[in-house]
Amino acid sequence: MELTALTAISPVDGRYRKAAEPLADYFSEFALIRYRVKVEIEYFIALCRLPLPALGAVRPEQFEALRAIYKDFSLADAARIKEIESVTNHDVKAVEYFLKEKFDTLGLEPYKEFIHFGLTSQDINNTSVPMSIKDALHDVYLPKLRELLSRLEQYAEDWKEIPMLARTHGQPATPTRLGKEMAVYVYRLRAQIRQLEAVPVSGKFGGATGNMNAHHAAFPEFNWPQFANRFLSENLGIQREELTTQISNYDNLAALFDALKRINTIILDLDRDMWMYISMEYFKQKIKAGEVGSSAMPHKVNPIDYENSEGNLGVANALYEHLSRKLPVSRLQRDLTDSTVLRNIGVPMAQSLIAFNSTLKGLGKLLLNEEAIRADLAAHWAVLAEAIQTILRSVGYEKPYETLKALTRTNEAVTEESIAAFIDTLKVSDEIKARLHALTPLNYTGYTVYDFKSLFHKIC
Repeated sequence: MELTALTAISPVDGRYRKAAEPLADYFSEFALIRYRVKVEIEYFIALCRLPLPALGAVRPEQFEALRAIYKDFSLADAARIKEIESVTNHDVKAVEYFLKEKFDTLGLEPYKEFIHFGLTSQDINNTSVPMSIKDALHDVYLPKLRELLSRLEQYAEDWKEIPMLARTHGQPATPTRLGKEMAVYVYRLRAQIRQLEAVPVSGKFGGATGNMNAHHAAFPEFNWPQFANRFLSENLGIQREELTTQISNYDNLAALFDALKRINTIILDLDRDMWMYISMEYFKQKIKAGEVGSSAMPHKVNPIDYENSEGNLGVANALYEHLSRKLPVSRLQRDLTDSTVLRNIGVPMAQSLIAFNSTLKGLGKLLLNEEAIRADLAAHWAVLAEAIQTILRSVGYEKPYETLKALTRTNEAVTEESIAAFIDTLKVSDEIKARLHALTPLNYTGYTVYDFKSLFHKIC
């Protein structure tokens, strides 16, 4: 069966291909091969610039022709490498043989044996994968996440004056403001983005068991660890892990996955809250002509975008959890379990991207129902009990908590009238009574003005 969006096994490459497609440039088999080619080419150029005596005749003007191999890398090139791999049964060795063919066409045949010189396949894989992750985060992931942040920031500003009944343990609680509740998510996400960006993107580059044995044996006069540090930093844009086995330690990669997982968890929390607000009719949703909410109930407009996002985030986090637990563990100097696991890195990032798009779509459908929000507040005067008993505490009133508990912790409704009548019975000054009478669920919202933009920029 031909592979299409309809026949793909994974929904990432099927139903959700359009949303996930930007990540194909970083995590597809084609992309991995291209990154491997780039590492091999840049490594050869770095050896020329060292310079290794045997490469002294390679002219600097030939470097751009070499770089064109990965810059202009095509599907036909990738197919040729896969054809070679079908014989070698080794994917990185196939890249080496492919480059040797290219060297023949560029007049660099005498230097072919310096392709992959002194390296093991993990020197290529453990630099290619971190590079792809770094690029994907910068080019695709963070821009989409910041688009989501921007929408939340706008809502925080637009709704910062709207009082809203809070709910703790699902029960009516001290009022808050809708904009502030949106701002909480911005605050949390910005803090986690800062932590994500602080995680070093690093790779392994040290030969068969991490000691650069072959390099040292062939050219002992060079400081190879220093060369490797500089090569990864200056040519590949990542840090070098200076003490490793044959493979990366993966500790930084695990930290990165944990950071991505926390970001997903925050958005999942947002999804569930927005779902609840819609169910309470604090928001209605824009209706699109022709859409169907239920196959049986024509009236329904379901909050499916948040549900879709929540489901995808759950799958992504399960994979991130496995990646961060598994990758740092390997038997002795290496086993092969990391190899197949690394090929799945694009999957949770794709599921996350799909989720971000769904959450954004849901947020874009919101229609504020301020009337319902105010009606809910007006129906819950009992939430003033905290304010009243705290003011009474401040003036030394005897057992204020217990007094308010007797009034409010009943199955009878607490109304504006019953609160007012209660205040009139209190043995306090007229000034205190006036303060208490002035309280309403609409104005008991704490700090009413937040400079959210200033606050956000303190974080990130």
